[in-house]
Amino acid sequence: MDIDEQGFRSNSVSSEVMAPKQPNTGLFVGLNKGHIVTKKELPPRPADCKGKTSKRVHFVRTVIREVAGFAPYEKMITELLKVGKDKRALKVAKRKLGTHKRAKKKRQIYRISFI
Repeated sequence: MDIDEQGFRSNSVSSEVMAPKQPNTGLFVGLNKGHIVTKKELPPRPADCKGKTSKRVHFVRTVIREVAGFAPYEKMITELLKVGKDKRALKVAKRKLGTHKRAKKKRQIYRISFI
């Protein structure tokens, strides 16, 4: 799941792709050991689309962001990034958002959109 420039989840598929798995050889030893089976094609499940943002929700969030603007801490982060204080911006974001991972994501979003 990707995060767009405004910080919302987008429906596009992630660009990270794993290497294709080698087929089993039918032998019980070796790198690709295992019984050869045909993969069963399953119908899509409702849980597969969990976490995806619908077009309507994305539109509503962007309109609200345009009308309401940024939170004070977000303005502070953008000012720190403009000055070049990335580490300080990360500290401010971490203090407001709670976790290092969320802070890094928020800093990256503003780094892309304001620089």
